[in-house]
Amino acid sequence: MHHWVQASSSDFSGTPPQPRSGHTAVNVGKSMVVVFGGLVDKKFLNDIIVYDIENKLWFEPECTGSESEEGQVGPTPRAFHVAITIDCHMFIFGGRSGGKRLGDFWVLDTDIWQWSELTSFGDLPTPRDFAAAAAIGNQKIVLCGGWDGKKWLSDVYVMDTMSLEWMELSVSGSLPPPRCGHTATMVEKRLLVFGGRGGGGPIMGDLWALKGLIDEERETPGWTQLKLPGQAPSSRCGHTVTSGGHYLLLFGGHGTGGWLSRYDVYYNDTIILDRVTAQWKRLPISNDEPPPPRAYHTMTCIGARHLLIGGFDGKLTFGDLWWLVPEDDPIANRSSVPQVKNPPEIKESERELDKERGQEGFSIVDLQKKMGISVSSGLRFQIPEESEDQEFVELGSRLIEGDVVDDRVFMIEMAAQALRQHWKESTPITLQLKELGSLLRDYQRLVTRKHIAQNSLASTDFGLPGTKTFTFYHIKSSSELRINDIPKLLEEYKTLLI
Repeated sequence: MHHWVQASSSDFSGTPPQPRSGHTAVNVGKSMVVVFGGLVDKKFLNDIIVYDIENKLWFEPECTGSESEEGQVGPTPRAFHVAITIDCHMFIFGGRSGGKRLGDFWVLDTDIWQWSELTSFGDLPTPRDFAAAAAIGNQKIVLCGGWDGKKWLSDVYVMDTMSLEWMELSVSGSLPPPRCGHTATMVEKRLLVFGGRGGGGPIMGDLWALKGLIDEERETPGWTQLKLPGQAPSSRCGHTVTSGGHYLLLFGGHGTGGWLSRYDVYYNDTIILDRVTAQWKRLPISNDEPPPPRAYHTMTCIGARHLLIGGFDGKLTFGDLWWLVPEDDPIANRSSVPQVKNPPEIKESERELDKERGQEGFSIVDLQKKMGISVSSGLRFQIPEESEDQEFVELGSRLIEGDVVDDRVFMIEMAAQALRQHWKESTPITLQLKELGSLLRDYQRLVTRKHIAQNSLASTDFGLPGTKTFTFYHIKSSSELRINDIPKLLEEYKTLLI
């Protein structure tokens, strides 16, 4: 039995990492966890934050060494890169900075905190992000897959950290479909690859094993798809797989229903792959308060504990830290969430709908009731998110045509920004009728978010009786708008963009 426990300030001293996703966190021996890079609010990071395990201390070392193009010590800011440790050295390859994929190769000597940019040779991997990598023994690194800005990849490279030579592995037989956002984990003599996103955008839930990576075995490199018994994880990418004794522990990630449907399925389940029985199992969790669902987080093993850092759920970038601990751990029974005394009663029908929508659901119901909208009217919960709103995404995509955007989350963000800027500059005369439906839905989305952010109906003016601030929130369809409503709708919409 395991427990999730949110880390508290009493667990360590120093300043833990700021919110981020797409970062890396690696163990250096049993003494340290080193966090590097990531992304928050479209800002790419290149900071190093270290957790000193013995002293339970977070610190930011003063690094020296090679400078990147910007004249800063160490690699350029990035996210969705790979990081692998060999002894006291942390190797960094690739990733993304803005819309650019990177193919540079760095090493940080954690004994003296010195960065070196490495000039490697041989079969050099192309620049890529969302790849996966693992250490082979104590000298080599294996890298597979990723996204190069134009296509998903299925190639495999092995790099010797002593000679700095890359070699593309020639693999015979069937190959896993190309993918990015997957995990790659060495289990004895095999590399296990799980999940990821592949060509055309589908999320995958397949498990593959690669043999032929250990020189002494003299095996011909080859992939085998494994179909193991038990409760296999659902298809996902952006998850983590961490080694913990005789099992591998998989946590989080996200899935979707297709290229134009929203990445709205974020997971917080914990599944183990038992190496002894070779089957999937759900990890028994004894408390009901796991971390919020997320992807592009990190999990590292610290003794019998696992440490979860950061991540992203489609809206929020997390800065919380969580421990996953066994039942006999001293902090196992510490409450993660303050208990609410006498919680308000919620009708069962509302409770079910709130489960579907998450915590903000009840807030939206409150808003709609206050505005006199019938809860059973069909409007409830039917204001789609940007990525669910196909017409909205398509309109915005036309405005950013020519920009190569491969990652769906970034593509939707850019499309939304471009479309909102377009509407901000529009007048009732230039606004096209075919845009009205998307404009009305986005207006309703932004009103809802304003309400949730304010978190209090008392302090927010939502066009309630006696006011006329947001007059069109209750309208189900743009067909209900009259021609003389359009200037007012556009005017109110623009106030939401401020």
